[in-house]
Amino acid sequence: MESVTLVRYGEVGLKRGNRAYFVSRLCANLRRATGRAVENHFDHIVIPGRLGVSALDAVGKTFGVAAFSPAVRVPAVVERIEQAAEELVRQQLAAAERQVGAATLRVETRRRDKAFPLTSSDLDRHLGSYLQGRFAGLGVRMRAPDVHLRVEIRDAAYLYTEVRPGPGGLPVGTGGGVVGLLSGGIDSPVALWMMAKRGMEVTPLHFHAFPFTSDRSRDKVVALVERLRAWCGPLRLHVAPFAHVQRAIRDSVSEPFWTVVMRRTMMRIAERLADQVGADALVTGESLGQVASQTIEAVRAIGDATRLPVLRPLIGLDKQEITEIARRIGTYEISVLPYDDCCTLFVPRRPRTRPTVEEAQAAETGLDVDSLVREALAGVETVDAPRSPILARP
Repeated sequence: MESVTLVRYGEVGLKRGNRAYFVSRLCANLRRATGRAVENHFDHIVIPGRLGVSALDAVGKTFGVAAFSPAVRVPAVVERIEQAAEELVRQQLAAAERQVGAATLRVETRRRDKAFPLTSSDLDRHLGSYLQGRFAGLGVRMRAPDVHLRVEIRDAAYLYTEVRPGPGGLPVGTGGGVVGLLSGGIDSPVALWMMAKRGMEVTPLHFHAFPFTSDRSRDKVVALVERLRAWCGPLRLHVAPFAHVQRAIRDSVSEPFWTVVMRRTMMRIAERLADQVGADALVTGESLGQVASQTIEAVRAIGDATRLPVLRPLIGLDKQEITEIARRIGTYEISVLPYDDCCTLFVPRRPRTRPTVEEAQAAETGLDVDSLVREALAGVETVDAPRSPILARP
């Protein structure tokens, strides 16, 4: 009886001609996440050996995984299945500290290999009868049994009692590259996570306005990247100096247009970085109507500054929906730490909420935009394996 983890994929299995490519990438991501060898079978993946808590957690955060189960694998022979089933039920009853006479059981079989001599229903009945003979007083219950024993007959027989959900989506690395504008707020980490879930490799870009913002603000973003790495795989955080841009905007741009010009400049810097890292798009955490700079007119005026497509996966979500995702993926508690980022500085008292493209272009005519962008790119710091003191703190 061999301990394994049985991994199932959902959307990946619908790729027909490209299925092998997607499954191969999913296997590679699982190898990297768990540090274990991976077996690629026809319609499922098997990770041999017993996985610890951290490795199982990593499987549950690997995009492309629909569900997975810690299982045992035995040859698809009735006698070996009986032995494995008996041992699993014994372990489950002991773990639950249940007395056999008061415990209930359900057996559920899926027979993928039609050459197996018993049908699914036949094996259900056979195992149920066998186990009741081995555990006197063991009852049967279809709903909420104490032990729900599942058996899958595939290349071998897999037996398990637990099905854990995966995150779904597509394997990271199958959807191209994207540069993600990452602030310290709630929204942008969720936006990056959502694009990684669609298979994109994300390059996070943070604009750091030191000395207007402290190193604690930067540490907060590093902590967010650490949290996202559990889902998105290796991430290279890029930190661009931005204080010189904000000073120039404050001194040369009409106040109502500070925000839109600032974001247009961010787009240009992000676009140049995308060219350097081979990304094909940008992603932001904008949600329509959430703040004054997120009207459809402002979105258009900001997007006009780049030739690359700007992906806005949160555009139709409200704050509660975004917050729920942030809590689920573990970024919320970091995002709400009270450290300012560049987006909270130099906020105009009366922002132009519906700027036209022409107005935005006119507002920045007093800026040497190319020089500001070059200076920011020259000062970009790249952090390959960030370790944030915020997460290290007890």
